[in-house]
Amino acid sequence: MSLINENFLELQDSYLFSTIAKKVVKFSENNPDKKIIKLGIGDVTKPIVPACLEAMHKAVDEIGTSNGFKGYGPEQGYEFLRKAIVENDYKQRGVQIEADEVFISDGAKCDCGNIVDIFEKDNRVAITDPVYPVYLDTNVMSGRSGKFNQEKGTYENIVYLPVTAENNFKPELPKEKVDMIYLCFPNNPTGTVLTKEDLKKWVDYAKENNSIILYDAAYEAFITEENIPHSIYEVEGAKEVAIEFKSYSKTAGFTGVRCAYVVVPKKLKGYTKNGEEVSLNKLWNRRTCTKFNGVSYIVQRAAEATYLEEGKEQIKQNINYYLENAKIIKQGLEEVGFITYGGVNSPYVWLKVPEGMTSWDFFDKLLEEANVVGTPGSGFGPHGEGYFRLTAFGTKENTIEAIERIKQCKK
Repeated sequence: MSLINENFLELQDSYLFSTIAKKVVKFSENNPDKKIIKLGIGDVTKPIVPACLEAMHKAVDEIGTSNGFKGYGPEQGYEFLRKAIVENDYKQRGVQIEADEVFISDGAKCDCGNIVDIFEKDNRVAITDPVYPVYLDTNVMSGRSGKFNQEKGTYENIVYLPVTAENNFKPELPKEKVDMIYLCFPNNPTGTVLTKEDLKKWVDYAKENNSIILYDAAYEAFITEENIPHSIYEVEGAKEVAIEFKSYSKTAGFTGVRCAYVVVPKKLKGYTKNGEEVSLNKLWNRRTCTKFNGVSYIVQRAAEATYLEEGKEQIKQNINYYLENAKIIKQGLEEVGFITYGGVNSPYVWLKVPEGMTSWDFFDKLLEEANVVGTPGSGFGPHGEGYFRLTAFGTKENTIEAIERIKQCKK
């Protein structure tokens, strides 16, 4: 008899975006004449920038020659990209990271899920709430969550850190000791941020409790304000307690190309049950070499091109385009009385739904009356109830039209 991993049975319902997709498909089938504008899933719409395309074309031509052909590459990533990351994403910000602390992957979502492989099942996990579902679901699959409490909408062994308007979207330190802490800033879904001073409290907590911070900085390129760190390693001592995830998906439009990286500092230590220190860098390297064959050469050359001067400028233009969309969404909603958050250092606008409605009620209302798709806050966790997420990744024309429709819906 082949036994299954019963932890999967603890997963609740469908994955959030799958549920949204099903609702949209059903509505489309019943209303084929309606134009639906999707501001829900955070997929980009601007094409890959010319600098990256040129690099990919060159790489394609290169691997078509006997001298330039590439077989299996290094699982950790090619040295040219790792060095470019160190130089541009860290050294220029005053952060010293070494190339062998950087691991190239095919997506931050994969890294955030796969990282749990190197941690013991009995670790106590803390997540902000609302939260990107991958953090929670992968720990449920790994057996860290315990049973689900249907009434509360929470898992018994997960420590939930509320992130709401009541605490200015800044999670409070856990009142109990936790071992693994998920932080994502600029935050998905709320679009809010933490300052260096805010993050320092978390670094200090992790040091005091021998905890590990799993820091998702996938949206750092959208930061516009001063004193908002682009990397947790800008905070003193963070290399001793934090693993950082970054992605080219939203930065360079690589959602379909697939490239990201994770930084695991060599100073970072985990512990055996006997208290023996173990290098997490070595564990992740071993896991990577066993379960991953690396990102394609062509894609890594494209990622490298994001650090060329022309690549940086072209990408900046795309990011500014999305930030302008976020401004259109935020200002348009506020004009008709919605309370909004985020949208300044992030491509996400988080809003309070009208009084007396649930977030799924509001989803249905927008879909049926405005033919606009967003994301219900409750899909990100119990403290997301009463909120709703809209993304700025659509075209400017569709964004303007969607907000005008929502305004009419509000009246």
